[in-house]
Amino acid sequence: MQRSREIAAAPERSASETVSTIGDLFRDTLAASTLELDEVESALDTARPALLALVAGGHLDGNALVLVAASLHLSVTTVSGDRAVGLDENLAAVPGAAKAKTWTLYLPTPDPLATIVTAAAKQHDCLSVDVPPDDAKATTQAASSIDLDAFARRKE
Repeated sequence: MQRSREIAAAPERSASETVSTIGDLFRDTLAASTLELDEVESALDTARPALLALVAGGHLDGNALVLVAASLHLSVTTVSGDRAVGLDENLAAVPGAAKAKTWTLYLPTPDPLATIVTAAAKQHDCLSVDVPPDDAKATTQAASSIDLDAFARRKE
């Protein structure tokens, strides 16, 4: 399930506020799953210095953060400058991660931040600088099947 979100950055939000908003979106999205939220928090804390650099430099305006969890493939970019002013954001949790047993946040590595971002990603198993899959189908097949037994149980 391909989804995307645009988050207003400067001048609407500081880099720190933008990173917090992105983190809240990821937390809320993964909260519907059975994943340990402590692990989500740990990964976001580990990625924070790299995310701050990416946002402050405007690198997320053209390079997406990609969250892959179960059937969810969520691309998050920022919008800066005049377009950020009054941007109609959707900050609600994104459906699709409820069945997730694992998840990965793919971080872009633009120059000159590749070293900083790569170092952060190496510190947590749920962070990656690899090229994200084209869609979540590449990471899960079970999420795309229909549970016919669930329909049968519902009729009872």
